[in-house]
Amino acid sequence: MNAIYFNETITKQPLKQGLLDECTFAVKDVFAVEGERNSAGNPTWYETHVPARQTADVIDQLRKEGATLRGFTHTDELMYSLNGENVHYGTPPNPLDENRIPGGSSNGSAAATIERDFTVGTDTGGSIRVPASYCGVYGIRPTHAAVSLDGVIPLASSFDTVGWMSTSSSVLKRVGDVLFDTMGSPFTQVIVDEMAWSFLAQDDQQILKEALAVVPTSQQQITENLADWASLFRNIQGMEIWQTHGAWIEREQPNFAPAIAERFQWASELNTACYEKLKMRQEQVTDYMQQQLLETDVLVIPTTASVAPRKNAPVQEVEDIRTKTMQLTCIAGLTGFPQVTVPVMRPDGLALGLSFIANKGCDRQLLHFVDEYFGGVR
Repeated sequence: MNAIYFNETITKQPLKQGLLDECTFAVKDVFAVEGERNSAGNPTWYETHVPARQTADVIDQLRKEGATLRGFTHTDELMYSLNGENVHYGTPPNPLDENRIPGGSSNGSAAATIERDFTVGTDTGGSIRVPASYCGVYGIRPTHAAVSLDGVIPLASSFDTVGWMSTSSSVLKRVGDVLFDTMGSPFTQVIVDEMAWSFLAQDDQQILKEALAVVPTSQQQITENLADWASLFRNIQGMEIWQTHGAWIEREQPNFAPAIAERFQWASELNTACYEKLKMRQEQVTDYMQQQLLETDVLVIPTTASVAPRKNAPVQEVEDIRTKTMQLTCIAGLTGFPQVTVPVMRPDGLALGLSFIANKGCDRQLLHFVDEYFGGVR
């Protein structure tokens, strides 16, 4: 089996001509394609589900603008990981260093950007942003519910989004021009969030800040206790994940990797009686951030807490990076704000991610901003 693709032979030609003429794209193996079955990264899922009756909305939207679909890409099991290592189908290569993980769960989509003009994945807890950062490509997690999820295997409804990646900021923007109608006012303030930057090593902070020097910035403390926010995100996500997949897991008893099995077991034990209280707290966080971040402001944070970890790194090292990274990814996750990550290369050839977060519905202007000022950063 191809290390990047679950099924490389799937091809769907364009439905019309448009902004994406001659572009090819691949999709994460969670998007419905008429007549095909998804694995969602697990053999039991593949065996217990029938071929799709129709193709996911977003795929047809892209094909109506001239794009050609070529291939399903690998994913972590049921999208519940940020590492990209799959015990059943293997680990897609990180194009920057084969000895490092690609990040998950849209790992195959990140790796496939070297072969396609753009790739499509999903992002619930960081599954576009993390692999994009680790693999040195551009990626977007859109405003929650801004892009149709019809025909996409769900994970946690409060946070699921359809995102995409590319080695080109211009192509990333063109896809956004297809999927987003509105264009807001230009940004007038770029805010560096002090707390979020504290998770990154000093040398890596300096590399990102040098890349950021092309625009004037102000340093402010916008976010609050990110450890609390990450815990809030994790608990809501876990409850919704078990609500989504718990019955199937109990019925089919799929063979999961140990780390994935532990996460599902943990999710199954959460006390759902406090779900509504947690959702109210999420609304409070969102309201707070909407007051802090105006529609002409953009917030800048590191995408992840480090470069891609090495394969088979000590468990505690990987868990430490994951914990810090979740405190970064939860900002857009909880609020539903759009986030675009920009690749910034280190002298050693590895990549860091520089992320820009805007208020809800500002996706298109965010993509245009990134393309204008950071299109040549990589």
